[in-house]
Amino acid sequence: MTDLSFPKLPGGLPDKRQVAASFSRAAVSYDSVAELQRAVGSELLSRLPGDCSPGRWLDLGCGTGYFSRVLARTFPESEGLALDIAEGMLDHARPLGGATHFIAGDAERLPLQTHSCELIYSSLAVQWCADFASVLSEAHRVLKPGGVLAFASLCVGTLYELRDSWSQVDGMVHVNRFRPFSTYQQLCAASGLRVLSLETRPHVLHYPDVRSLTHELKALGAHNLNPGRPGGLTGRARILGLIQAYEQFRQGQGLPATYQVVYAVLEKPL
Repeated sequence: MTDLSFPKLPGGLPDKRQVAASFSRAAVSYDSVAELQRAVGSELLSRLPGDCSPGRWLDLGCGTGYFSRVLARTFPESEGLALDIAEGMLDHARPLGGATHFIAGDAERLPLQTHSCELIYSSLAVQWCADFASVLSEAHRVLKPGGVLAFASLCVGTLYELRDSWSQVDGMVHVNRFRPFSTYQQLCAASGLRVLSLETRPHVLHYPDVRSLTHELKALGAHNLNPGRPGGLTGRARILGLIQAYEQFRQGQGLPATYQVVYAVLEKPL
């Protein structure tokens, strides 16, 4: 088990260039371990308004393009845009099709024209954006009046079992930090978009052992990206301590890993 050191930016946030690099490296392995991503993305799609029929949609943080291809099948007459900050993900997604255009870009500064989309769909991407108010502001700008922003993200409480187990071993940052659900509520309410729905639901996965969980996080590119994390190899004694601490959470199905998923559907007023 390894921890990779990420440059620190003002405010104690990880350098987004390094976040992009982490997900680029994970492009080949991502789909093989993306059970949570598939489940959450499908749930988010089911929450779209029944009359949603966009002329142009944007898959924001498209990753390997799995849901770009689903959106293309769902809205076959529409033009699709797939955007990600990780070039490696776009290189993987592009040959598989789905979107009309694949764009390297930042959700906080979208390289798109004002009033250019009727739907922005974003599943498990915006939790990596430090300035979520800017994400909402850019969505408001890019959406046409009556357009919809549907996003799924993660909030505080995600991977609490892993975090609590590490806290018994040392005082370092081993688990990604996520913003509180109350912050999502406040920022969405202040965004100028009308909140159609906003809630959080737990999604629990189970693993036979700790190594299976940490291997999956690395394969997803979602291993620890926080400043303050330990650098280099994690010592054997600390790993054994983590394993012992995590066993207190074991259930019949295995070791649980809880993800607190935020689901939101917002509409730009006419």
